[in-house]
Amino acid sequence: MTTLVLGPSLGTSAAACWGPVATLLAGELDVVAWELPGHGGDTTAAPDDLLVVDLAARVLDAVEGPFVYAGDSVGGQVGLQLLIDAPDRVLGAVLCCTGARIGGADTWTDRVAQVRASGTASLVGATAQRWFAPGFLERHPDRASALLHALRDADDDGYVAVCHALARFDARERLGEITAPVVAVAGAHDAVCPPDSLREIADGVRHGRLVVLDDVGHQAPAEAPEQVAELVRELVRELDRGPTDEEAR
Repeated sequence: MTTLVLGPSLGTSAAACWGPVATLLAGELDVVAWELPGHGGDTTAAPDDLLVVDLAARVLDAVEGPFVYAGDSVGGQVGLQLLIDAPDRVLGAVLCCTGARIGGADTWTDRVAQVRASGTASLVGATAQRWFAPGFLERHPDRASALLHALRDADDDGYVAVCHALARFDARERLGEITAPVVAVAGAHDAVCPPDSLREIADGVRHGRLVVLDDVGHQAPAEAPEQVAELVRELVRELDRGPTDEEAR
């Protein structure tokens, strides 16, 4: 059975971010999820000089053998790092609501200052507006609440460490090194990582394609789990078939 590794976004847990997708794929794939430092009950201490490459190394240490990867936001950036560093381990990836670079230095400096001053709970109100497409809170209050509670409960130091990792990550010049198939999934209403961010990934890797989901913001796995699960299934089927002659060239 193919192993699927799931990576969450900043301020969430694996269960809140990917739980609906994992439920849909249970029994079809061997699903393994990991947590960011200080998130989802993880108690790993993370230094302020944390890098995305460090998070990728943790994934490689925790998972045996080759796997398909799916990640959202910083979880997607970890996927890019894995695709670059471990092409023999990562068969392919579904990267949601992410970018080879997310935000500028000021974005993360301001976020760190707010969390240092007032904690992650102070982010909940603005995040509810930034994460979700219009109407999602009303349509699926349970999923939205799970994500926002995960943000509130995230450890301040862990959250700050991941912000520093995001601030330092820039894989734009290395996308061409990625040879495994990549599905770049954008939310049409994502203001954090708009569709152009995912288009850059799809165009930059050797074998990429862009999928834009309507009525989705920055949390595609929670907002559109059926669609994201089907994209994972399609990728696994593609990998099972093997590359076409054209793709193999």
